[in-house]
Amino acid sequence: ITGIEIIVFKVADLNRACEFYEKSLGLKAAEMRAPLDLVRQVAKTGQLPVVNFAAGGIATPADAALMMQLGSDGVFVGSGIFKSNDPAPRAKAIVEATTHFRDPKILAEISAGLGQPMAGLDVRSMKPEELLATRGW
Repeated sequence: ITGIEIIVFKVADLNRACEFYEKSLGLKAAEMRAPLDLVRQVAKTGQLPVVNFAAGGIATPADAALMMQLGSDGVFVGSGIFKSNDPAPRAKAIVEATTHFRDPKILAEISAGLGQPMAGLDVRSMKPEELLATRGW
C-alpha cells in the first residue's frame, strides 16, 4: 500500500500546486525532477499517464477494492487466490470487487461465505535460502 499512497500523495500535491499558478507548477517540476509538461498533465488530469497495477498481497475482495479506491487501474493476483481454501469463488469475487470497488453492498455480498485466504508469512521467520530478495532486511 505504501507505493500507491506515495503516488496518491504526489498527485494531490500537484493538484494543490495547480490551484495557484504556473510558477508553482514549475517549482514542483524542478523539485521532483520531472518534465514540466508531464507535471502540467498530471495536475490537470489528477492522475499519472501510465497504467498502475497493484500486485503482491491481493488475497481478498477487500484487498482488491482498497487498491482500486487508492487509485490503481487494476490488480494482479496469484498465490493469494490459488493457495486459499476456495480458489474459484475467491477469484470471481476479486474480479467483482475490482469492478464494483465503490459499492459497499456488492462488496459485502461477494465477500460473504468465502473461506480463509492464503495464510500470511512473516519474512523474519524464513530461512536465508528461502528469501528471494535480501535487500532491506
